[in-house]
Amino acid sequence: MPRIGLRPRLLILLFAFATLIISCRSPQVGEEIVITITADGTMRDISITAGSTVSQALQTAGIVPGSLDRTEPPFYTVLSAGDMITLTRVTEVFETEEVVVPFERQIIRNETLAEGETRLVQAGINGLNEVTYRRILEDNVEISKSEVKTIVINEALPEIVMVGAQSSYTPLNIPGTIAYLAGGNAWILEGSTANRRIIVSTGDLDGRIFTLSPNGEYLVFTRKSKKPADQEINTLWAVRTRNLDPKLISLQAKNVVHFASWIPGTNSVAYSTVEPRSAAPGWQANNDLYRISITGGSSPRKLLSANSGGVYGWWGMSFAYSPSGVLAYSRPDGIGLVDQDGGYLKPLLEITPLNTHSDWAWIPPITWGTDGNSLYFVSHAPAPAPISSEESPFFDLSAASFSNEAAVSMIDSAGMFAYPSVSPIHTNGSEKNYQIAYLQSIFIEQSDTSRYRLMVMDRDGSNKKMLFPPSDANGIEPQLPVWAPAAIDGQANDFIALIYQGNLWLVDSGNSQAYQVTGDGLLSKMDWK
Repeated sequence: MPRIGLRPRLLILLFAFATLIISCRSPQVGEEIVITITADGTMRDISITAGSTVSQALQTAGIVPGSLDRTEPPFYTVLSAGDMITLTRVTEVFETEEVVVPFERQIIRNETLAEGETRLVQAGINGLNEVTYRRILEDNVEISKSEVKTIVINEALPEIVMVGAQSSYTPLNIPGTIAYLAGGNAWILEGSTANRRIIVSTGDLDGRIFTLSPNGEYLVFTRKSKKPADQEINTLWAVRTRNLDPKLISLQAKNVVHFASWIPGTNSVAYSTVEPRSAAPGWQANNDLYRISITGGSSPRKLLSANSGGVYGWWGMSFAYSPSGVLAYSRPDGIGLVDQDGGYLKPLLEITPLNTHSDWAWIPPITWGTDGNSLYFVSHAPAPAPISSEESPFFDLSAASFSNEAAVSMIDSAGMFAYPSVSPIHTNGSEKNYQIAYLQSIFIEQSDTSRYRLMVMDRDGSNKKMLFPPSDANGIEPQLPVWAPAAIDGQANDFIALIYQGNLWLVDSGNSQAYQVTGDGLLSKMDWK
């Protein structure tokens, strides 16, 4: 048998290998391949040019995808023979509907009603919102629905019901008028602690401003705004306390957070404003000052233009009027006087600002002496090394005298919220004197979170003593103690009003005897004039 040579055998092998390569190669450009498309509820096979993408295949099939539609595999994928494309139609639909907002029910405990008795103060009315929804549908099947916009058409009005909570506390005769804030409403006591009535029942007082006029005839207060907090925080109002049917008076002011006070000897109120912000603390202080008349129809008059407010000025500043109308200011880095005619600040004392490492700043509490010759304030005391001066946890109660232009520390480590408060002047022969009430922190080095005890001393810092509560009881929350405007019949010493555990208490500054006045536990602010 003839033998096949090596060369012909090699040629046969090379030919077989080439045939295998050709049979396995990818389709070349210009060749046709068949793929399957599922879209709009139908499935079909189409021929496309090899190397086409999903987008090109849909175009060849005459299928136009929407801007939100999606495919599997994605639009940019290069297809191979036998691949399948699934097109999902995605639709975005906006729908608007009116939604009823049920009214809330507010219950106010009223100690003028017998226990268990109820009284409807305000009937509730449902609100109405226009809500716009965004619906996403895939092949006509809803997969998501979200709220994108809400417009308040009618605000819901809460139902307010008074429930009797009459207490058995011994009534006390009182001079002047006590106003207090409880459950978002304003109440007053006149003549006796048993004689109380509501003067503002809107349920929206926020407690930032709550102050009586010197004669107790008017109450100025702030109400929560109905607008979003980053647009408007609150509004400033007044009401005449002696009217049996009090009417609210708008003072044409808004965003009043730190200060509003009566200007001595006038029927006007001074106030400072902030600008709302969405970021903490919720505002940027203007550190300005305006004046508005309660009885006149004039617009607010600017006393102090907006300014930076010094160190941590974004938080704000506060002010205090002397009995004669001199205006002092307090801000995180110092205290001074305001020239109300020139509209500028006159610094008196620098105070080391407190670095809180948080979104709030400390404003030194200040108050004038009853004679108008001295200013009592809380100062930031230094701490031993290595604690920096701005992080010192120590705060002293100090006084600045305008007679001898001297400043002295009266009480060491009283606490950052010592809140000095001065009594009316008492005359003993030819000598005129007054006392100072203040708060003493229980935990000296944590006075920012500590509770406090009510203390009293003479104007020069002598005869210091603790009044309330007893040392074995929980302390009181930081607040400004308020002196009675005059002596109470049958009592040798002046009374001091304060809020303890949500209730109003009167404390005798001489013998420390304390009397509970309310029992509903809802008080948050009070004043006495």
